[in-house]
Amino acid sequence: MHFAYAPRKTSNPPPYAARSPKSQYLRRSRLQLLGLVAAAALFSIWLLSTLFRSSGAHKVPAGTPPVVLVTTIDRRASPASVANILDNRKDYASRHGYATFVANTSDYDLGVPPAPDSWSKVPAMRHAMTLYPHSTFFFYLSQNALIMNPSLSLERHVLGPARLESLMIVDKPVVPPDSVIKTFSHLKGDRIDLIITQDGEGLSQESFILRRGDWAKYFLDGWFDPLYRSYNFQKAEGHALEHLVQWHGTVLAKLALIPQRTINSYSRDASNNKDGTYHEGDFVANFHGCDRDGNRNCEKEMAPLTTRWREIRDSGTGRV
Repeated sequence: MHFAYAPRKTSNPPPYAARSPKSQYLRRSRLQLLGLVAAAALFSIWLLSTLFRSSGAHKVPAGTPPVVLVTTIDRRASPASVANILDNRKDYASRHGYATFVANTSDYDLGVPPAPDSWSKVPAMRHAMTLYPHSTFFFYLSQNALIMNPSLSLERHVLGPARLESLMIVDKPVVPPDSVIKTFSHLKGDRIDLIITQDGEGLSQESFILRRGDWAKYFLDGWFDPLYRSYNFQKAEGHALEHLVQWHGTVLAKLALIPQRTINSYSRDASNNKDGTYHEGDFVANFHGCDRDGNRNCEKEMAPLTTRWREIRDSGTGRV
């Protein structure tokens, strides 16, 4: 019986078959998917480390002032009035290790045609944050206001989270008396970035505190939007601020409304809210509107309390 031999292998084998386009596409897709997963994992690690790193990881240079006082000065104010305001701010800052930043209302481009000078407070706050990039809080105070109780530090008087929570006015119409938009009732003191007061007509932008950070930059840039400056609001930046707070939840979610007399008591000539009138011992006396009413004179109105402030200052303790 004979068996057929298996055919001998040729010394010239056929070339390997080329890969199909489908297999190449699948291999390339798997590599792209793996790359995306790796990139997402690295981004997640970076994001978590950024969000949850301890506050101690941010190194603040020695000597950095925790608070910067910001005031804008009308170029038409008398030299004596300006000197009084500067003395008031510098005295308070020196007592608590704070810094001061004073700018002229004419220092900033307010658009064409120019918006009212009162808008200058917004870029002035941004300017101060640039000059003091490591300071935590920026306290804007109108040139028509005096710090009358210099013994009070802002940390103890307002900024401590527990203290701030005890002051916060919740579930209150943002614009009195009946705005449908109300302050939130669930916010925590350590999550607040904007501290402000309210008088009998609305939010007061003549005395407010802002925490440095990306949110603060977003807030100031939004407030200073050219559209708002050109809209010709009746109360200029005041009405723009109320619009921003009422219709942008990202702003309202960072805002704490506190009692007016905490940082913004009005003089008797200015008060349109009986609960906001200045009393001896209050932190600030604000002569609200004295520069817009032709029947009033800021320098004359401020003179008695300027004298009283000097008495408090010269007493040595700064206590009322």
